[in-house]
Amino acid sequence: MTKKKQISIIVAVAEDYGIGKDNKLLWHISNDLKRFKLLTSGHTVVMGKNTYFSLPIRPLPNRKNILITDICNEVILGCEMAYSIDEAVEKMDDDSENFVMGGASIYRQFFPLADKLYVTRVHAKFDADTFFPAIDEEEWTLIENSETFTDEKCGLNYEFCTFIKK
Repeated sequence: MTKKKQISIIVAVAEDYGIGKDNKLLWHISNDLKRFKLLTSGHTVVMGKNTYFSLPIRPLPNRKNILITDICNEVILGCEMAYSIDEAVEKMDDDSENFVMGGASIYRQFFPLADKLYVTRVHAKFDADTFFPAIDEEEWTLIENSETFTDEKCGLNYEFCTFIKK
């Protein structure tokens, strides 16, 4: 029997679960990006192609980048390619936490497989066209909740939350 992989989702969401518009993030919160780097460095990150091409640095350094695409035989340098969710799971690390980092379709498909959610909750609503699935308290337990912080540059209030599947 194969060992179950540790699959975590990392995401920043607005009050209405908005995560993006026009393939761009809705905000820039420096501490959120620092937390993302701290948590994911040295681990495997899994993403869709739109998320990959929205990154300022590609592939993400000091991480195994798994890129999911539906274009058969597509190859992007510096990434391990996966042509299905199942293939992405097969390529994930067996002994370490794996981070799913978007976009919306990838989040939806991995949501039932995830054991942990790292969520930055931004206390505002935005004009979003892309949303994260609602977190059902019947299915997830909040195990960590930071104080509320305010970003110095953009003025947004946010907090860091961690959930585990019940």
